[in-house]
Amino acid sequence: MAGRPGYLTLPIFSVLAAIGYVYYTAVFLAVPRWLGLATAAGVANAAAFTALAAACVATYAVAVRRDPGRVPPGFVPDVEDAESTVHEIKRKGGDLRYCQKCSHYKPPRAHHCRVCKRCVLKMDHHCIWINNCVGHENYKIFLVFVLYAVVASFYAMILIIGSVLHSVPKDEQSSNDSSRTSIIICGVILSPLALALAVLLGWHSYLILQNKTTIEYHEGVRAMWLAEKGGDLYHHPYDLGVYENLISVLGPNIFCWLCPVSNTVGNGLRYRTSYDIPLSTQPI
Repeated sequence: MAGRPGYLTLPIFSVLAAIGYVYYTAVFLAVPRWLGLATAAGVANAAAFTALAAACVATYAVAVRRDPGRVPPGFVPDVEDAESTVHEIKRKGGDLRYCQKCSHYKPPRAHHCRVCKRCVLKMDHHCIWINNCVGHENYKIFLVFVLYAVVASFYAMILIIGSVLHSVPKDEQSSNDSSRTSIIICGVILSPLALALAVLLGWHSYLILQNKTTIEYHEGVRAMWLAEKGGDLYHHPYDLGVYENLISVLGPNIFCWLCPVSNTVGNGLRYRTSYDIPLSTQPI
């Protein structure tokens, strides 16, 4: 059973244990066997991997603890607001989206999470590995954590492969057999994990470039099918073009895009749409 958001659960302990296990194997087994901790190259690689592992833990902790975004009490969409050109409505009836469980209207891109038992702003998905929803306020932190985890995983794989292929003197082979076995076991476990993280990073990179959430992607597939069935064309309303899409998620400062800080644009209650952009500059 999932715990309350922000609380430590078995999947969270599993992630922390995996980070610790890979860190120990890479820094205290692979690097000494291949480069040696007494060499400049060994110290440099150990320090670099330590910094990367620390960044993974820090961003992971923020993703676990940060609230993904709450709907303000008494929120009511202003249908007469001239700046709000798009209002999301129900498929049946055409009424404004209203959450019966939370007893309030849903802002654009917000959805109710059955695990968290509340509506989440710009909800992407509920992640059991952080025991939290991924939404407006913590999406960037989650993405940066996945990026750091992918880099750390492939960095560790390079250290592991290098240490396994490195031949040691015969008089030291007996003492290195056990460490070599541990390194190989870690590599076998890490390989599918690194691949899965890389696929996850690629998937969310694709979503960001189109300014979609995972939920909106699946909804868009159905909307596109219905539009084509009726002889129309479907265009995702929040697609502002590649650069504007990146800014909306990663922030306006390009030098902070990969930094483990959250500089979300807006309050999560209203989002720019392609209808706000002049026709001459709309994305193709």
